[in-house]
Amino acid sequence: KIIPKSIEKEVKLALSFYPELEDVNIEFRFKEDIKKSFMQAQPNFLHLLFKCKKKRTYYVFISPHLKIENKDFDILEVPKDVLTGWIGHELGHVMDYTNRSGFGLIWFGIRYLTSGRYIKGAERTADTYAVNAGMADYIVATKNFILNNANFSEKYKNRIKKWYLSPEEIMEIVEEIHEEKNEDDD
Repeated sequence: KIIPKSIEKEVKLALSFYPELEDVNIEFRFKEDIKKSFMQAQPNFLHLLFKCKKKRTYYVFISPHLKIENKDFDILEVPKDVLTGWIGHELGHVMDYTNRSGFGLIWFGIRYLTSGRYIKGAERTADTYAVNAGMADYIVATKNFILNNANFSEKYKNRIKKWYLSPEEIMEIVEEIHEEKNEDDD
């Protein structure tokens, strides 16, 4: 893993919930001008064509600044649990990507760029991976940070509400996980 020192603690904490990613090459990079979001996970596209699944590299791009209603916030000013949750969500995307073939990922990218319904499915899948990995509290903290922050525009909040799991839906998944675990214990 390649991790910027300034966010190493949060990245390592998020990674600790995903033991399946231990041998996966992931590079965390700061990147200016990520369109419509603050973080973005994607595969190295050359690896899709020329490397097998196990040798792929994935990137998690992180905007060093959050621009909210014409105010700039440094990403390091975001509460640590929120930053960990955001990273955990992106690792949910990486989990999804590791299960796809190279052609499958190319097709995923095309559909993600052209279909609102597909975006919603992909974002909810990433949230679900994170919740199933045990990161529900971090994911809820991230959602609440966004949805309850007066500095975020209503347009951005509505986008989060439209595409991602709500805090209530996350808690429903957690309840289902607990019920399944209790049934298994019986």
